[in-house]
Amino acid sequence: MENWSQTMSAGPLLGIAAAAIAVLLLMVIKFRVHAFVTLILVSLLTAFAAGIPVDQIVPTLVNNFGSTLGSVALLIGLGAMLGKLVESSGGARVLADRMIALFGEKRAPFALGVASLLMGFPIFMDAGLIVMLPVIFAIARRLNGPIIPFALPAAAAFSVMHVFVPPHPGPVAASELYGANLGLVMLTGVLIAFPLWYLSGYLWSRFAASRITLEQVAGGMFGASNEEEITNPPSIGAVLSMLLLPMALIFMNTGLDFLRAAGMADSDAGWFKLCSALGETPIALLLSVLVALWVLGGRRGQSGTALEKVLDSSLGPICSVVLITGAGGMFGGVLRASGIGDALSGSLENLGLSVIMAAYVVAVLMRVAQGSATVALVTAAGLMAPAVEAGDFSTMQVVAITLATAAGSVFASHVNDSGFWLVGRLMGMDVKTTLKVWTTQQTLESLLGFVLAYIVFVLF
Repeated sequence: MENWSQTMSAGPLLGIAAAAIAVLLLMVIKFRVHAFVTLILVSLLTAFAAGIPVDQIVPTLVNNFGSTLGSVALLIGLGAMLGKLVESSGGARVLADRMIALFGEKRAPFALGVASLLMGFPIFMDAGLIVMLPVIFAIARRLNGPIIPFALPAAAAFSVMHVFVPPHPGPVAASELYGANLGLVMLTGVLIAFPLWYLSGYLWSRFAASRITLEQVAGGMFGASNEEEITNPPSIGAVLSMLLLPMALIFMNTGLDFLRAAGMADSDAGWFKLCSALGETPIALLLSVLVALWVLGGRRGQSGTALEKVLDSSLGPICSVVLITGAGGMFGGVLRASGIGDALSGSLENLGLSVIMAAYVVAVLMRVAQGSATVALVTAAGLMAPAVEAGDFSTMQVVAITLATAAGSVFASHVNDSGFWLVGRLMGMDVKTTLKVWTTQQTLESLLGFVLAYIVFVLF
């Protein structure tokens, strides 16, 4: 905001943030006030308490709400349409049956997680999870099991890949700020991704499912299932091609970005711009929906009216998810605008921590304070880059510091993170259950990720 700067010290700002989070949790969990209304109210009160100019409060709320929805609404809407086409055509059931036949009923959650790790290499977490959801719900229905052991490994897999592995934007930006070798960051990130997912995602999902009862909602976010009415399901090849098409397009985009960052491609070239545009996630999902309308619908004899009804039916169940996710982004944006992140970073300057530990702690505090993992990672890397540049670190130690910063940026996803609301609502969890299941998973992922990064730092 122009012509305004925060004058409060770190102590009062931290107190405001803590009070805001406490009020939000109390209203949602104790008094059962709808999360959308609660997030707007708490964002408004936080803006007043933090001293944001009165004439800038509403623009701050609206701009952060709109900026979150600008990407999230398109991803969720188009992803839900693609998922509904896969589900309503019988494609999710076909793929679920094939996966169960290949891996067995007991290994189905493991197989879903591994598939999500592979899909998570090029595709962002939000889009990837939404594309995988029809298959997840179909397998859970097919095996008549609760949703946590099936959905949580997939969500954790997308999270691990999004935070630790280039060409996702957070680790790419952090690598550039630290001057880390991008190829080594990607290779090391891939090597630690599987054990990190297995411990913090797969094993935690099994433990959580044994302690928390969360029954599967019929149809999930796609509404009631009509599997008994499907007489002409698509082939397994058609289903896989529809799931892999957005992945291939997005991989083209992220791969080009990787080549740009490595200095191997000219970002001003016309072909580069065209391919990058086609690989942008919203456009990739739009193209995938158009192709799926023909492959999973028109080619199998469905009329335009019937397909229109299928797409329309996919939007109703996700309305709440979209609005709550946008409001979560609004709350995080208010915390950022209030200067809490800057206050936290300033208070860490004289703690005397080692560089790798300081990078992790800064990223943790930025994450807890404002919610966004990417913002926390990039901000922490920007703050710590001078210390890394001034230190006598080997190439692999700089890579380790980059991964440690990434680990800090995923710590303890909670109510100021739009992803917290997205994952919780898509899996049908209330706030209390989401804190138990997802926030704990993200904390485990962060701590274990730092341990693995520190091992790399010590060994190399």
